[in-house]
Amino acid sequence: MAEDAREPAAPAADGGTAARPDRTAATRQALVQAALALFLERGFKATRMSDVAAAAGLAKGTTYLHFKDKESLFADVLRGVLTETGGRRRIGRPRPDEPTRAFLLRTVPPILRELQASGRFGILYLMAREGPQFPAVADTYHETVIVPVLRLVRIYARRAERRGEVRSDALSRLPIIFVAPAILSALWNNLFGRASPLDVAAVFEGYLDLLFGPAPAGSDGPQQT
Repeated sequence: MAEDAREPAAPAADGGTAARPDRTAATRQALVQAALALFLERGFKATRMSDVAAAAGLAKGTTYLHFKDKESLFADVLRGVLTETGGRRRIGRPRPDEPTRAFLLRTVPPILRELQASGRFGILYLMAREGPQFPAVADTYHETVIVPVLRLVRIYARRAERRGEVRSDALSRLPIIFVAPAILSALWNNLFGRASPLDVAAVFEGYLDLLFGPAPAGSDGPQQT
């Protein structure tokens, strides 16, 4: 079967092409999980839709029953990563009297550790390597991941500005600088991780010192969860 072939849906008992919703959802999830592993291992370009189906233990053309193309599959992979990470580690809101720095130190490092331990920071490196070749994929990553993250950063940055916790409005004007530790660590570890790996959470914690100043003496350190 050619790479772009479409596998017909299995006929239902009444002659139609129905499928149980729970089975459809499970199949779709299996494809997304298989695609994530293959994208991280091989990259976007080298991963074929038929490879994804095979890795999920499904028939060769099954992927096309759920995703019109590889770009739409990649979009679902990104949404799945965000949903799974957000479901486990909800950032929530700062407590009323909680300093913004303390709030970020309490909530962000656990998320970074989870992403690093799972290998999912590899998606960042994948985008740096292949995004220029696939503009639609880069756009999907930007809209699905970057835009929501920067929106949250602006909210917390403006809170810090209102409370006089930062010296300028640079963070709300240029929220991308907030995610610099994650980007730097992902690229560094893919290039030099064998010789000199970076702990992305530790890099982030040090970066907070640059943005907000060191934590006051006697304050609680980051929570290991």
